[in-house]
Amino acid sequence: MAEPDPEPMASGAGQRLGAPETLGISTLDPGHRPPAMPPGRHVTIRVRMLDDTEELFDISQKASGKVLFDLVCSHMNLIEGDYFGLEFQNHQKMMVWLDHIKPIIKQLRRPKHTILRFAVKFFPPDHAQLLEELTRYLFALQIKQDVSVGRLTCNDSSAALMVSHIIQSEIGDFEESQCRSHLLNNNYIPDQMPLIDKIMEFHSKNIGQTPAESDYQLLEVARRLEMYGIRLHPAKDREGTRLSLAVAHTGVLVFQGHTKINAFNWSKVRKLSFKRKRFLIKLRPDLNSSYQDTLEFLMGSRDCCKVFWKICVEYHAFFRLFEEPKPKPKPVLFTRGSSFRFSGRTQKQVMDYVKESEFKKIPFERKHSRVQHNSRLSPLPSPRHHEVPTEIGAPGIDSPPRRHWKESALVSAEDPSCSRITRASPSHHRNGHDDRKGSVSRTEDRRGSTRQTHPEHLSTGVGSNSPHLSASSGHSHGMVNGQKSLELCSHSPDGRQPSPLTSPLLNDACSVRTDDEDEVRRKRFPTDRAYFIAKELLTTERTYLKDLEVVTVSFQNAVGQDEATPDSLKDTVFSSFEPLHKFHTGFLREVEQRLALWEGRSNAHIKGDYQRIGDVMLKNFQGLKPLTANLHKQSEVLLELEKACRSSRRLEGLCRDFELQKVCYVPLNVFILRPLHRLIHYKQILERLCKHYPATHVDFRDCRAALADVSEVVEQLQGSLIKMENFQKLLELKKDLIGVDNLVVPSREFIRLGCLSKLSGKGLQQRMFFLFSDVILYTSRGMTPTNQFKVHGQLPLHGMTIRESEDEWGVPHAFTLVGEQQSVVVAASSLTEMEKWMEDIKVAIETAKTSNGPSPNLLTSNLTDNKCPEDSTVEAESEDDITASHTSLERPAPHRGNTMVHVCWHRNTSVSMVDFSIAVENQLSGNLLRKFKNSNGWQKLWVVFTNFSLFFYKSHQDDYPLASLPLLGYSVTVPSESENIHKDYVFKLHFKSHVYYFRSESEYTFERWMEVIRSATIPSSVARVLNNKESHPH
Repeated sequence: MAEPDPEPMASGAGQRLGAPETLGISTLDPGHRPPAMPPGRHVTIRVRMLDDTEELFDISQKASGKVLFDLVCSHMNLIEGDYFGLEFQNHQKMMVWLDHIKPIIKQLRRPKHTILRFAVKFFPPDHAQLLEELTRYLFALQIKQDVSVGRLTCNDSSAALMVSHIIQSEIGDFEESQCRSHLLNNNYIPDQMPLIDKIMEFHSKNIGQTPAESDYQLLEVARRLEMYGIRLHPAKDREGTRLSLAVAHTGVLVFQGHTKINAFNWSKVRKLSFKRKRFLIKLRPDLNSSYQDTLEFLMGSRDCCKVFWKICVEYHAFFRLFEEPKPKPKPVLFTRGSSFRFSGRTQKQVMDYVKESEFKKIPFERKHSRVQHNSRLSPLPSPRHHEVPTEIGAPGIDSPPRRHWKESALVSAEDPSCSRITRASPSHHRNGHDDRKGSVSRTEDRRGSTRQTHPEHLSTGVGSNSPHLSASSGHSHGMVNGQKSLELCSHSPDGRQPSPLTSPLLNDACSVRTDDEDEVRRKRFPTDRAYFIAKELLTTERTYLKDLEVVTVSFQNAVGQDEATPDSLKDTVFSSFEPLHKFHTGFLREVEQRLALWEGRSNAHIKGDYQRIGDVMLKNFQGLKPLTANLHKQSEVLLELEKACRSSRRLEGLCRDFELQKVCYVPLNVFILRPLHRLIHYKQILERLCKHYPATHVDFRDCRAALADVSEVVEQLQGSLIKMENFQKLLELKKDLIGVDNLVVPSREFIRLGCLSKLSGKGLQQRMFFLFSDVILYTSRGMTPTNQFKVHGQLPLHGMTIRESEDEWGVPHAFTLVGEQQSVVVAASSLTEMEKWMEDIKVAIETAKTSNGPSPNLLTSNLTDNKCPEDSTVEAESEDDITASHTSLERPAPHRGNTMVHVCWHRNTSVSMVDFSIAVENQLSGNLLRKFKNSNGWQKLWVVFTNFSLFFYKSHQDDYPLASLPLLGYSVTVPSESENIHKDYVFKLHFKSHVYYFRSESEYTFERWMEVIRSATIPSSVARVLNNKESHPH
């Protein structure tokens, strides 16, 4: 009997699994070459690509399938090749996948007469997990094929919508006669004629979408269909009923016709096997299930069983395991069952590899697209000195239908007669080199906005169309990053991914400000420290006003106009924020006018009358006093919004969708508390001015009076602010957790969240722990569309003790939590992390002793047992329990995947409530020059620091950031001499292989950026934590 290999367990505490060094690298990793071609007679293999072109590859017959597959991926410069495979028809007329381990000669009986098809093999649940635009383009081609042949069935509206995105990618914006003619000459779906009008209607709404955005929207529609990625294998049940079996990322599915009638999640499956024609599914014991422990299906033949069993093994390993399973030792005497195993990287390894590696980008051609655009540039891992090939010519001209490739003709050595590329000079290449940074996360958008274009200046010297940057697509039906592509810049649309993607702002090919211009500007403007303090007021006020507009404009338009929004909420928001927005608009105008005079743009600076800011602040703060009542209303807005969302599921969905828009770059509740936080910023700025000025300075008296006024208001609101921050954090955590009830209660206070490794019978398992004033929750995160954490258990603090246990268990940085009903052994990633956790838990335990008793049960009914599932079952089962209860019509709602909880999970660190409070007080914004470690030019960006992250804009006038960089885990230092950064006021951000240099305009701004970034990157010491707890009692 054949059966899949056992599942390997996760490795040590917080270990991030990368790709294996040799086996499993499907594309050219920096410093690696393709597998060596074994000796022997060569044979020509024909491969049909997804765009229907055919390519020829010369390869040794003794080479493994892996060698051929790597040649195909290298030919396309495909990084995420692991999602794909090569399939062919074997001698039994069955479509099978090329085995990566077996030699080709043992798989293809007549290689010269066999056509292999390059196709998608593994369909992820969310296309946002595809990090490369080229990968999404190939997926879109696969969907186009599946729709065309009727494999991807759906209703007429979905079919018309998908076709509209396909033709938007191929012919561009809607023009009625052209669109109708194109649809009459091209068939995209069976029986297309009755749907032409509906397709044209949808196409007219796609104006402005680039081909990359159209691919993204196509996948957004397709992934929601029940038949997405489904390949049916005919079978019968024990009664002889005709059925079909299929496999997906969640498990084994059963279909009757094209209707799914059953699903067996991986977490419920104990064993898959086959015996002759019988395919067997052995389930885990479940008292609540009516199924037998072993299900039996009859398939056409033993080979049919084996083909389906193999793809089940591969799907399970790819989506469920952390790393490639190790090969079984060969038996000495005889074998039993199949020796087949999954070969290659798992999805987790693929995503980690793409995020953490550095790539160059070269263009790829969209064969069927007539749209004149500089498309997404496919990344090519390459040594630093390698030249960057760049596509030129007319994109509308199709490439030759067949090309001949030898083993030596890989990506780094294209045939000039085939690939229509030119090479930039080495000097140009240095500026054009792009460092891919995996730690940068994209924000996402669900709304349309007016298209704006900004010409960009390239330092690459590439002769091509002038690139432009577009603010957003005109009509968006899903989450896209509506950015037009830049030459040598990746502007691919992205969805909810926690994970981090390459951004246009983290590529070199954007506007570059020369050093000469910078020096001229520095000499022209004032150098007084007070000027730069006043300028900080200006830059942060611009950001603050934009944040107010998120509530007064964007939120009102997206949510406030809906009938589901109660009038009481509309009135509360309007009455609270509109007066504040009006006041700060006038205040910003006055500050801008004063700074313009201070900078010497008129003759007023000669007299020195306007080289001060205290008088402006004093006058406006006196006008702010009548609005103190509005500031007190921020807590009412927060409470009213939470109450309304609890009573209306539609409103809750509207708010969730709004938080997924790019304009809402931090959680909505954070924007609601912004007016309270802004008062603290004013106080800090005035304190710095008073400290800088001598008592005799003309501006000192006004600054001191303004400081007294704002301090009075801050003192009045301080108690309310502390409570609201804790309430806001509980609400945010509630959205990140699944399986918990009654998290938000008046007496509960949040203390710390972060990653710890829990010791169980399976070893150390990564878990996310949440420490509150009365209970500890521990959770795990799976690759699900919701991006949420499932609660495994709770540990009440009442009666708990804690002790170090490194020597007891032999695990570094381990400590034991001993509760009244359960004990848990956990390990931190470092000594510092362990000390922070133990200190906070000890303080929380002491506090719990004075409470009224044990905390109420927080877990939902199916999780009330405190025993963690991984103690008795397979580790990676949590995500499937979540999705098992959802039918195809009730898919999990999208959720933000870039919150601080997800960053802590990926960076294996923790943050406390004190850290959150410090981060709120240390917000900053302004212009910085940014440079990569391997580039020459400095790029000017508008940068906002908040919520432990840097958010990047082209200018302060932009409505939303184009990229973000979470700073947890980064270190901030000053460049060393060996780094050859011969400029003043430069600081360096570094995390693993990711390095950024940022350059400020003065010593004061340099000190401020270093100060605020260190508050996010360097954990607070115990003394600082205690001091803050004393000054801000929670």
